[in-house]
Amino acid sequence: MVTSVQISSRASKAKEVIAPSRIAVPKQDLSDELFRLTQRLQTSLELEQILEIFFQQIQQHVSIGGMVYTTPCNQHIKLGRPNIHHVDYQLSRQSNDGDDGLGGVVFSRAKRFAEQELILIESFLGPLIYPLRNALLYRDALAAAMCDPLTKTGNRAAMSNALQREIQLANRYHQALSMMVIDIDHFKAVNDNYGHAAGDDVICSVAKAITTVCRETDLTFRFGGEEFVVLLNKTDAAGARVIAERVRRYIAGLNTKTEQHDIAVTASIGTAELNQDDDSISLFERADSALYKAKQQGRNQVVSYDLVDEVQRSLLGM
Repeated sequence: MVTSVQISSRASKAKEVIAPSRIAVPKQDLSDELFRLTQRLQTSLELEQILEIFFQQIQQHVSIGGMVYTTPCNQHIKLGRPNIHHVDYQLSRQSNDGDDGLGGVVFSRAKRFAEQELILIESFLGPLIYPLRNALLYRDALAAAMCDPLTKTGNRAAMSNALQREIQLANRYHQALSMMVIDIDHFKAVNDNYGHAAGDDVICSVAKAITTVCRETDLTFRFGGEEFVVLLNKTDAAGARVIAERVRRYIAGLNTKTEQHDIAVTASIGTAELNQDDDSISLFERADSALYKAKQQGRNQVVSYDLVDEVQRSLLGM
């Protein structure tokens, strides 16, 4: 199927005749090159790798300094170095439901593109369409597999992957890392009194409260039921307690509106800072232990494992 490539090109509007930067490719050789490119692009479903293969291949025939691909979700992937003269393409795939937008790509360099070069670029864009579409679908499937469908936060599988990665980074660069474990107080009563649909609304409100208060660099996950985990990078025990207290106060001020009721809840929070002997399991266990003590001591409060001395821990059974 022929794919439609919509072109918006400053270079194509130039009036002067510009000599191409590469020797024109004979028709048969071009067909062979496009066939080889198609084969190479089909060797991966990783978006960045597909773009790298494409960029390296097209550079053999057209002098291009930089390439920027923008996904349909407006994420930018940059290769090479951008420059002042550029040619812009919007990519799409024709289907029975209309055109599927696949984002846009911009090629740039220090001098204008010749007409022959634009034709060659367009020839190379054709084989990119289907591998690009497959890579985008694959990326969406991976993201969905790591996302909690109710709250749109990360799920438990995503937390496991992120926690191992963040611990490795913290140890490598000698940076602080803390964890918050958050549990909605008396959540069973919410379900019993107002129904599970209202309970879902409350969970969503709490998730939004957590992500609103926390920084963009913090990672939020729904651990299960009414429990959440937040990874706080570059944050020590004292900083984690400050953030946890802000989250607790914000949740306590929530008023989740349903069709028939306004529902207020509170949350208990435990925090722990990564130490040199920690792995993902021990860090979570310490934060979870602090959460348990917060609930045991009356709920709607923050307990920081690392800010409780050894005597208090012994008395509290931590």
